[in-house]
Amino acid sequence: MTWLQLIHFTAGLLVLAEALNKLERTAPLRPGLKPRERATEWLKAVAWSLLALGGAGAVISPALPFLPVQEPSTWLPYLLPAQTPTLPDVCVIVGFAVLIVRTRVKEG
Repeated sequence: MTWLQLIHFTAGLLVLAEALNKLERTAPLRPGLKPRERATEWLKAVAWSLLALGGAGAVISPALPFLPVQEPSTWLPYLLPAQTPTLPDVCVIVGFAVLIVRTRVKEG
């Protein structure tokens, strides 16, 4: 595993953990919300869901070459490409990880 892959994996793990934590606390279907609050909750839920998917992809990507595939699928390479992360991939996920850590440090 290269340094780039290790950084990508570590940042993905942090983003996945935080995204699942935040996603658990969103409640877009909670009764009594005003339309603007409901829209905000839905946007948060969608954003954290996408970040959780991205983080999960970063966490599972090092294991993909070793997973047995029963039947080849045409859509699997698009969802989980078995390739090393590029520098832009790493920069994006590390950027989100830094923002998460910054927020946690700021909260004390």
